[in-house]
Amino acid sequence: MAETTPITFPLDINGIKKVIPHRYPFLLVDYVEKCEYGKEIIGYKNVTANEPFFQGHFPDKPIMPGVLVIEAMAQLGAIMVLSHPENQGKIALLLGVDGAKFRKAVVPGDKLDMHLQVIVMSPSRGKVHGVAKVKDQIAAEGDIMFAILKEK
Repeated sequence: MAETTPITFPLDINGIKKVIPHRYPFLLVDYVEKCEYGKEIIGYKNVTANEPFFQGHFPDKPIMPGVLVIEAMAQLGAIMVLSHPENQGKIALLLGVDGAKFRKAVVPGDKLDMHLQVIVMSPSRGKVHGVAKVKDQIAAEGDIMFAILKEK
C-alpha cells in the first residue's frame, strides 16, 4: 500500500486540488476552514461575476444554479472523505440528494458558507446533511449521499 501524506486543515485552493480531482470550471470550493473526519466539515466558495454559468443563468439577472450549490456541498463532502488516510487515492461519487430546498438566490459577490454534518459513514458509503448560507441566511440545504470507490 502506498504511503499517504497527512492532510492538515485549513486548506487553501492548492490543498483542495491535492484532495479532489475537480478543476476549473467545475471546482466549486475555495477554502476549507475546519474538518473532523466522520463528523463535520466547514468551507466556502466565493461567487464571482466571472463564473461561466452566469453567461446563461441568467444574462441579465445572474443566479447560481441550485444544483451547483448542491454540487459545491458535495465537493466539500468529498474533501472530508478523501482527506482521510484510508481514502486517499480513491474517488467520491454523488449517489443522491434527499430533501433539497432552495431558500435564497446566490448571486455574484456572495460568499457561500457551507457546513456539512455526517449522518452516517461507512468505509464505502456515507450521508451528510449540508447547509449553504449567504450572510447567515440559508440559501440551500439537503442530505447528500455518496460512495467511496477505488480509482482505476
